Order: sequence, then structure tokens, then C-alpha cells
Amino acid sequence: MKILHIISSINPKGGGPMEGVRQVGMKKTEMGHSISVLTLDDPASPFIEEFPFKVHAIGPSIGSYRYNSRLVPWLEENVDRYDIVIINGLWQYHGFGAWRVLHRKKIPYFVFCHGMLDPWFKHTYPLKHLKKWLYWPWAEYRLLRDARAVFFTCEEERILARQSFWLYKVREQVVTYGTKTPPSDGVALADTFYIQYPALREKRVFLFLSRIQEKKGCDLTIEAFAEVASHDASLHLVIAGPGQQKYQEKLQALAKRLGIADRITWTGMLQGDMKWGAFYASEAYVLSSHQENFGIAVVEALGCGVPVLISDKVNIWREIEADGAGIVNPDTLAGTKESLKRWLALDETARQQMGANAKRCFEERFTVEAMAKSIAVAIKKWLK
Repeated sequence: MKILHIISSINPKGGGPMEGVRQVGMKKTEMGHSISVLTLDDPASPFIEEFPFKVHAIGPSIGSYRYNSRLVPWLEENVDRYDIVIINGLWQYHGFGAWRVLHRKKIPYFVFCHGMLDPWFKHTYPLKHLKKWLYWPWAEYRLLRDARAVFFTCEEERILARQSFWLYKVREQVVTYGTKTPPSDGVALADTFYIQYPALREKRVFLFLSRIQEKKGCDLTIEAFAEVASHDASLHLVIAGPGQQKYQEKLQALAKRLGIADRITWTGMLQGDMKWGAFYASEAYVLSSHQENFGIAVVEALGCGVPVLISDKVNIWREIEADGAGIVNPDTLAGTKESLKRWLALDETARQQMGANAKRCFEERFTVEAMAKSIAVAIKKWLK
């Protein structure tokens, strides 16, 4: 089968959606399918050549909406060469532009929302939501309505998606989502991380690894860490990821006011061995997110056998809690403090057991192999 993925950008700084396309595409290729990606990125972008399969980059594009006049003509000329199309993400031109062609040509297509219909955005950014309402009826509503199916990565996402817009008509399909199995040489990878950050070798590290932005609850993590840090001088917080400079500076100022600036290491975005090394050098992964559709980094931590201390706004929290793979609390300062305190109250045996549970949770629920098979079954179902 020839499959075309359409996504606004494959910049690795974009997080989960890009990584999902990469991982499922690689597995689909192993299964004998032909995978291509159409993106609105500038073809001169350095990450284009690093992608593992054919990329058609038709940018540069305009503004945050990433309007691109070349999208519709490219699809008119080329889309008939593909058996199906998978559109990744909402609220940028790649979705509406694709719909303009696909619904006329009757090309079967599927949509991954990647959590972009979560009502958290409506409640947190009401003015932005009003703008989306003006756009919704003639664009995203039609895109989702005419899709063979709209894929949700867990039951929680499917339920929440119904709450954002009353004009809502989709064929819902929950599919397994996941990522590749992390490398297993944890000691060597941790050493790679320690070579870069030698002062952390003897520390008890809590790791935040994600995009540094408001919805991730970074401020809650810092404030909660400030309270528990005074009880153990070896505790240290690593904050890894790309983010808005002004917001990061605000967080750093917060850490300074709380007197823990020297207890936090800011690494920037980590990739490859350095990323895996950070996981293996940590005793727990922390994400107090206010909205998290799936959380690729959460699943990567599980795959490394690292317990996760997460909020109940991470949509896979029920599965993690059921498997005893982490600690779940509300996305509040009190909830984040409770997670850290409960972790620190565990004895070594209990921590090791939770780490084993984390590894098992990943292997049973969140592998890329399971993801590829689930999507294949769903596509076959909706093509009948």
C-alpha cells in the first residue's frame, strides 16, 4: 500500500506528532508499505534530509497558520499515486488544503487529531477558541466529517474531543499509539549523559523532558520541587527541551526566587544518546501537564523502566495507574507536591518494583509494533 502522510512540519522540536509519523512510518516500511510525507517545511531545512523516508517539502509557508499556495496544486498533480492519505494535526493549512482536494477526488483519508480538540484549550484560551469557531464550520469540521475515520490515541481523547464544538460529526476510531523500544544499554547511555553533566552523577534526578511551555505545568514542577528539595541535598531537577525563551526566563526567575536555581539543570533539547542517557540517569520522570493527549516522552520513560509522576490530564494516566507504573495526581501545585512526596516516601524495593511495572506497561501497551498493527486493522476496517 502507498501511504501519504500530510503534516504541517517534521521539525523534531514539534514533539509527538512528528515522532509518531516517523515511528509508524518506519514500521510500516518494514511491513512492506511505501511511505511518503508531504510537509509545509522549507526544503532547505536541515531536518528534511535526516527523515527516514521520502519527504516532499513544499515550503516555506506563511505565518503561524502556515498557508502555502503550493499545497493544493501539488495534491492535484500527485495524490492519485497513493492508496490512502493520513493527515496529522489540526488548525493549520495542511488540513483544510488537503480537504479541498481529497473530498473532490474521493481519495480515502484518515485524520489524527493529536489532542488538538481537547476542551482545555477552549477554557484556557477563550479568545483563541472564538477565532477557531469562526474557522471551524467551513474548514476543520468538514475535514473531520469527510474522513473515513478520525483516529484517537486513547479513549480519554475520544471522549474529550466531543466537548469542544457542538457542530461535531466524525467517525471515531481509537487506535493503539506508541513509539520505538528504547535502547537497553542504560548504564552506558547514562554515562554519556554524565560526561556532559558530571555534577549530576551522584544526584537523585527528577527529569522533565518535553517542550517548555505553559500547558506542561513546568511552574508546578519547579515549585513542588522547591518544597521537597530541602529534605535531601542530593535531589536535583533536570529540565530538558526546547521552548519559548521568555517563558523559560520566567521559570528561571521563579527558581531563583525559590532559592533552588542551583538545584536545576537546563539542558535545552536532547536527542539521540543524550536523551536516552537523561532518562536512564533519572529515578523518576515528572510531567504536571494541564493537557497532554498522549505524551511520547512519558511512554519513552516507561520504556526505559523509569516510573512517571504525572497529572491526571495526561490522557493515558488511567493505564499507567492501573499498571502501577507511576503516581498520578491532579494538575495542581498540591497534586504535584503529593506525587513527589509519595515517590520519596517509597523504599528502594517499592521504587524498583514501580520501575519494573513501568517497563511492563510499555511493552504491553505502547510499542510501535502494536501501534502499526492497530492502525493497519483500523484502516482495513474503514476501507471496506
